Amino acid sequence: MTLVTPLHAQDAGAAKARALNLVALGDSLTAGYGLPAAAAFPVQLEAALKARGHAVTVANAGVSGDTATGGLDRVEWSVPDGTDGVILELGANDMLRGTDPAVTEKALDAIIAKLKARGIPVMLAGMRAAPNLGPDYGRRFDAIYPRLAERDGLVLYPFFLDGVAGDRSLALPDGLHPTKEGVAKIVAGILPRVEEFLARLRKGA
Repeated sequence: MTLVTPLHAQDAGAAKARALNLVALGDSLTAGYGLPAAAAFPVQLEAALKARGHAVTVANAGVSGDTATGGLDRVEWSVPDGTDGVILELGANDMLRGTDPAVTEKALDAIIAKLKARGIPVMLAGMRAAPNLGPDYGRRFDAIYPRLAERDGLVLYPFFLDGVAGDRSLALPDGLHPTKEGVAKIVAGILPRVEEFLARLRKGA
């Protein structure tokens, strides 16, 4: 007797089999400043996702020192055609430079709009202001990411450095950038949100 797989099951299997191509668009935290290439966030994230059964690639489009405005300037060539989704991690350098949060938000909003116009969904990885910048700056800066996520219906990971910021054992000697182990902790924290993002992408496909 020949068994025939229902058409919808075949379609679901084909969708699951196709690898999704993600791009991590960010600054040194994405690029893997001070680390071997294999220890960078996109590489560790891809490995963690594959270990959980996801067919996915994560390209590294991180540029050390980049601001949100810098990311806007290069988004067209940093995110190639064929990209299924972007993890947007920018704003830390804006904050460290004390850039007006309105400038950062405008640039991030424009990046999201450019990608949306190309049919590329975005997941937002947020940042939080350092306490030494004062409560007013902190309130204005910290509000950027939840506001953009709500406005555009994005999956949001509120704080990219959650569980890592302030822990010297997970930082390089500069006290700012994560070690390989620090990146692993970032990946463990962000993984559920990335899986939520992948589920949205699969559903959209």
